[in-house]
Amino acid sequence: MTAVKRVALALSAALGLFVGGWATVSPRGFYDAFPGVLGHWIDLDGPFNEHLIRDVGGLYLALAAASVVVLVRRSAWAPLGAAWTVFGVLHLAYHATHLGGFPTVDAVGAIVSLAVSLALGIVLLVPTRRPAEAVAR
Repeated sequence: MTAVKRVALALSAALGLFVGGWATVSPRGFYDAFPGVLGHWIDLDGPFNEHLIRDVGGLYLALAAASVVVLVRRSAWAPLGAAWTVFGVLHLAYHATHLGGFPTVDAVGAIVSLAVSLALGIVLLVPTRRPAEAVAR
């Protein structure tokens, strides 16, 4: 596994733990204040729904757990990349088409942060040549 993939995995795990942990431990706080210093984005998109926020927290924690396992075992990064990428595409697509009511700086911040998350998943999908293959070529 390349250093780039290890960094992508570590950042994906950190992202999942941050978002998932916050949403799971404090659903109302997550709704009211996410992402924190960058503004507040969740409450601009509709009324509070604890069930939805806890489900999102569980999803992010599951992806974080899988990222940690792959980081430690150094295997199965492609299926994990596929999971992060599918989630990233759908998550970005939703938010890109639902920015009404967002101040410009928050809209840009949301789209950039979601694009970075998607890019991390894509990095994990890129095949890595094995050392023996690299030498043979």
